[in-house]
Amino acid sequence: MICCLLWGSAFPCIKLGCQFSGISAGDTFSQILYAGLRFILAGIFALIIGSAVVRRPLIISKNSLHKAIKLSCFQTILQYTFFYIGLSRSTGMKSSVITASNVFLSIIVAALIFKAEKLTFRKIIGCIVGFSGVIMINLSGISGGFRLTGEGFVFLSALSYAFSAALMKKYSLTEDPVLLSGWQFIIGGSFMTAAGIFLGGRITVINKEGILMLLYLAFVSAAAFSLWGTLIKYNNVSTVSVFGFMNPVFGVILSSVILSEKSSAGFTGITAALLLVAAGIVIVNIPFKHNSDQDM
Repeated sequence: MICCLLWGSAFPCIKLGCQFSGISAGDTFSQILYAGLRFILAGIFALIIGSAVVRRPLIISKNSLHKAIKLSCFQTILQYTFFYIGLSRSTGMKSSVITASNVFLSIIVAALIFKAEKLTFRKIIGCIVGFSGVIMINLSGISGGFRLTGEGFVFLSALSYAFSAALMKKYSLTEDPVLLSGWQFIIGGSFMTAAGIFLGGRITVINKEGILMLLYLAFVSAAAFSLWGTLIKYNNVSTVSVFGFMNPVFGVILSSVILSEKSSAGFTGITAALLLVAAGIVIVNIPFKHNSDQDM
């Protein structure tokens, strides 16, 4: 829930950060540049904090470098490049709902492709119940058409996250998840920064507010992904991923508080959404007798 609260705060804070730095909503390449700088800082923060905790520098070995590179491709480069381009060509509410599908995709990829756990009827029902809460809180904003470079790219972003979660589960069996998170952020952030500059992205306004917001967003990524990686190491992907339905719910609530944005769902709709998401989390995580939880 701490991770989800941090990620939920990123929704309004990214908007504020771009405003402070003079980046318009349609300036995709400047947004990619901004994200790249954020992730480089996030990687540095993660490695500093992780090194302090274990009392040794988290220096990546040659044998582990290819794992961090592969993880950065899915967790940072593909996920956020697809997300920023897709978001610029779709609505925030539609993107929020599509992004929430990464919970389904994470469980499916972990179970059917990586064989890391079993896909059960209870997990499917829990995801459907939780996902219905995400739809409820964004219901008025999900109508309209479908564009490959809009909604399609947001879906590919969610799929990239699903593969990154499965890879983190696999690699964390033998690697420190904080070390992997930190180095993959630096690798992925460096690529996105270079790509953003090459494609014409610019940050023309530099001020105290913008710098502080960039540092906060870097902290969000460093703390949340490091915690998330540790959680995935010691738990099934489905057990952890289903909490991701809270991200857009927190995003809506915090956007209302920070940006004074009003959700058409209203207080009643947000409350119902929270209850549905909580029910989905409980259904996936509460222990049942094995004979009532048939494998699929």
